[in-house]
Amino acid sequence: MSAETDVQTFIDTTIKGHNVVLFMKGTPDQPRCGFSSLVVQVLDHLGAEYIGVDVLQDNDLREGVKVYSDWPTIPQLYVKGEFIGGADIVREMFQSGELKTALAEQGLIEA
Repeated sequence: MSAETDVQTFIDTTIKGHNVVLFMKGTPDQPRCGFSSLVVQVLDHLGAEYIGVDVLQDNDLREGVKVYSDWPTIPQLYVKGEFIGGADIVREMFQSGELKTALAEQGLIEA
């Protein structure tokens, strides 16, 4: 089995095993880029429980998550297995109230 297959399996298992997953640069406690920090702030503000996966720890993971989602940038947010988007999309959804509504409808935050 190739490293690429292992990475894709890890990504798939992580996304399916948690309600909210943020593939990011750094950790929720210590984001290592402004875009990752923005998404962490939004999720924290909404009170969402999530796990952060630091893609800086492994280049195969950093590249693999881009292949998995067919999205070229990090961070990447997944909710209930569905790819939501990166920092710009998360910010727009937060500002419009769409993200809060979506998380509340999934039972992931208080309405």
